[in-house]
Amino acid sequence: MTTSAYLSGTAHDIYEAIRADPIVSPHGHCDPRWFSQNHRFADPAALFVIPDHYLFRMLYSQGIALERLGIGQSAEERDARAIFQLFADHWHLFLGTPSRIWLDHSLRHVFGIDDPLSSASAGAIFDQIETALARPEFRPRALYERFNIEVLATTDAATDDLAAHRAIAQSGWGGRVIPTFRPDAVLNPEHDGFAAGARAMITGHGGDPGRYDDYLAALRARRAGFIALGATASDHAIEAPATHWLDPAGIGAFYARAMKGDLTGPEAQVFYGHMLVEMAQMSLDDGLVMQIHAGSRRNTNAQIYRRFGPDMGADMPLATDWVRGLEPLLNRVGNDPRFTLIAFTLDETSYARELAPMAGHWPCLKIGPPWWFHDSHAGIARYFDQVVETAGYWNLAGFNDDTRAFLSIPARHDVWRQGVALHLAGQVGRGYFAPSDATRIAKELSTGLARHSYRLTV
Repeated sequence: MTTSAYLSGTAHDIYEAIRADPIVSPHGHCDPRWFSQNHRFADPAALFVIPDHYLFRMLYSQGIALERLGIGQSAEERDARAIFQLFADHWHLFLGTPSRIWLDHSLRHVFGIDDPLSSASAGAIFDQIETALARPEFRPRALYERFNIEVLATTDAATDDLAAHRAIAQSGWGGRVIPTFRPDAVLNPEHDGFAAGARAMITGHGGDPGRYDDYLAALRARRAGFIALGATASDHAIEAPATHWLDPAGIGAFYARAMKGDLTGPEAQVFYGHMLVEMAQMSLDDGLVMQIHAGSRRNTNAQIYRRFGPDMGADMPLATDWVRGLEPLLNRVGNDPRFTLIAFTLDETSYARELAPMAGHWPCLKIGPPWWFHDSHAGIARYFDQVVETAGYWNLAGFNDDTRAFLSIPARHDVWRQGVALHLAGQVGRGYFAPSDATRIAKELSTGLARHSYRLTV
């Protein structure tokens, strides 16, 4: 049975109209080296378990040490078969979660495995995947083409040398894998290595790290380097959507202290908020779409962070205040037609209360799709229920999968398209618009809005 077997009537018809549309993936965290090198994926554990914090956070919550899952271990140290077996032994923990849907989809549609994953079947399924990974059609570029991906954006630090992206551009391969400019590490004074990263960036462009103007010039130069390799967007992961604007004397003093490591707490947040406005103003000149992902407190498990570093499944949703938080930024650039800001939140209560009314007014603002914990059938339904009546459809940014797990991309887009079909069928059933309108909107939600919002040309 396919994941869409429960769709019927109008919902089935809408889904069939968009099911085979190309995948536009304008924000995510795949490794560009997969496509520059085009090497085979190492093994089933490295493909499914180790990079996916959705999976290992659930297992950790049930008392399974991350070391047993190969986290923090080299390829030589870990036992891939044992890791996959351990994962399969606890597959029941994922019942009711989107992770279960995504992985079932990958096993069935990518590898042709119909047998359910279980303790008993884990060894045979491991062998089937391992055999497939050795074949050329399971290399990253071949899978990109098989998945019908039109464009895939990675997320890259401002100081990244972008060598993988240059290699892709020079390879002659027709796939479109583009970088996204993420400068948080050189904007936020409380980020580990802020001053060292900023100095390296500035001196790399011939500037003086003691001069704020040279700092801005280096940021502009880095943005231009990303754009030259196809980037159309920047991205910022912040705890709270808080922006500020300081006068030249104020920002100069804050910058000097930040470079000395003396700027912390509320003052560091003010500096960072000012720099978000600077990024927005740079977008007026270079056209990069600005993304803000807010409402997550990062690395809340101090022990895990010390042992394994960031992105280990301990990031937690927080309440947000978008109205006050974005007011300084929006009142400087929000009325300018050259600027686009896409807002993502883990605080679902802000959709109807704040983001939908804001997107229904500010010409620059679009609402990103359900993100992270809410990228699910139920989360998608809640999202549409909360945003559409106030923001409409054309103030949404379509869908992006925001994943490190490459093989889950088709599954995530399929779940979104099913959610679109169910929502629009309900709208038709209530008499809000005709089936022809529903099909038109479905096409936009599937691909059109993402292309437009991220300024991606076909």
